[in-house]
Amino acid sequence: MLDDIKKTLWATADKLRANMDAAEYKHLVLGLIFVKYISDTFAARRAEVAARLADPHDEFYYGEAAPEDLAAELDDRDYYTSGNVFWVPEGARWEQLRAQAKQPGIGKHIDDALALIEGDNPKLKGILDKRFARAQLPDGKLGELVDLVSTIGFGATPDVARDTLGQVYEYFLGMFASAEGKRGGQFYTPASIVKTLVAVLNPHSGKVYDPCCGSGGMFVQSEKFIEAHGGKINDVSIYGQESNPTTWRLAAMNLAIRGIDFNLGREPADTFVRNQHPDLRADFILANPPFNVSDWWHGSLEGDPRWVYGDPPQGNANYAWLQHMLHHLKPSGRAGIVLANGSMSSSQNSEGQIRAAMVEADVVEVMIALPGQLFFNTQIPACLWFLAKQKQRQGQVLFIDARKLATMISRVQGELTDEVIGRIAATVAAWRGESLPLPSGEGGGEGSAATYQDIPGFCRSVALCEIAQHGHVLTPGRYVGAEEVEDDDEAFADKMQKLTEKLGEQMAKGAELDAVIRQKLGGLGYEF
Repeated sequence: MLDDIKKTLWATADKLRANMDAAEYKHLVLGLIFVKYISDTFAARRAEVAARLADPHDEFYYGEAAPEDLAAELDDRDYYTSGNVFWVPEGARWEQLRAQAKQPGIGKHIDDALALIEGDNPKLKGILDKRFARAQLPDGKLGELVDLVSTIGFGATPDVARDTLGQVYEYFLGMFASAEGKRGGQFYTPASIVKTLVAVLNPHSGKVYDPCCGSGGMFVQSEKFIEAHGGKINDVSIYGQESNPTTWRLAAMNLAIRGIDFNLGREPADTFVRNQHPDLRADFILANPPFNVSDWWHGSLEGDPRWVYGDPPQGNANYAWLQHMLHHLKPSGRAGIVLANGSMSSSQNSEGQIRAAMVEADVVEVMIALPGQLFFNTQIPACLWFLAKQKQRQGQVLFIDARKLATMISRVQGELTDEVIGRIAATVAAWRGESLPLPSGEGGGEGSAATYQDIPGFCRSVALCEIAQHGHVLTPGRYVGAEEVEDDDEAFADKMQKLTEKLGEQMAKGAELDAVIRQKLGGLGYEF
């Protein structure tokens, strides 16, 4: 049901876009969804408190208070703060905006409402994007968009409003990323990749960090994973950083709409040069940094303490990202990073030496080769690196080749299904000797540990000495081999006889076609 609503909403919103670029339009739509969210959760909390103030059996009961006293009591902000609900000033509430939706100055009304909300909620200061008054939409389109967003929500309780609008926000983020194509990949990592990272890392409590967090998808998926396995989002602390100011705001709204407390640093900033969390040591790190960034270097990074395994080349940031994450990892922590395939085998500049040093230091735990066509913004083959300072299986690396496991969801886009992700996560857990957490519906807790075994063509546990023999190349396909082909019991000589006969037929057919082509061209005066 909600999926249908999301699709209808997207189709209508996209129609209203007229000629506006998707990259600009998304800030208007997502900003309005956010305002609708905080207004709905505020209204639902207000109704809840009003009912409790009138209930003699509730601890909030306010006796025989006069109506004006009850109204004043409802404006006590502690009721809202304690419920993790933002305070929405009267002039910024959604119904006020909706009433003015057809007015020519609706853009300025929305900007003023956002300023009011920021003024009353320090957590949102600098996050809300006030660009509605200067939006280049045709007359009336912004008002129609307000009317459309008005149909979302149905927030009878703050939790229902949060869940519904959170799902709509996330769906729209993905659709905008698809609409923007190459640029969309800068703020959105496809869900199946994020799910795979989360499933293998298995975050449950502690500090979770993403040093290039985009729109915050890694955190949202971590929350879903924790809640699906009986935990609470308050069991983890969220830390992130993002250099793009508009993407940084998208992330803050994405987390706020989910009720997730977060620390994205004081401002948008470059992770390498202006590290916003220099003292952080995280339990779990998840990241999809931009691939093969060539203009990342700054002179101040010379001799940086993060470069434990060697100075990264100034023309490619891949090994700077890997070492940055290892630097911020607790001794017992785990990191999962998406990188271009070239990172597994490149020997340009110092990359080969750094990779060898990391392998010999035994901090590379699992390598996964991904299928192509998973990303919106690039067709470059990608892989997942999993790092740990204290591995359960020391002296070995688990290689998984998932290149053939994608399911196409459109002509150009593939994904890993939940079943494939579950298989990968179960394989890693069995290799580590761990039990996978059971979903809440199966009672939560942990299941029994499975026994790991190598599967040709899919997974293999490899000793460090063998990796050294291969020049410390970490490409899974080099180690897992080919999958076993089922024997059809046909004798080799018979099979070769059939194959050569078929080849002879096809070669004869090819010769016939060559003669026909030669004859036709000759008829046109092009003999050769």
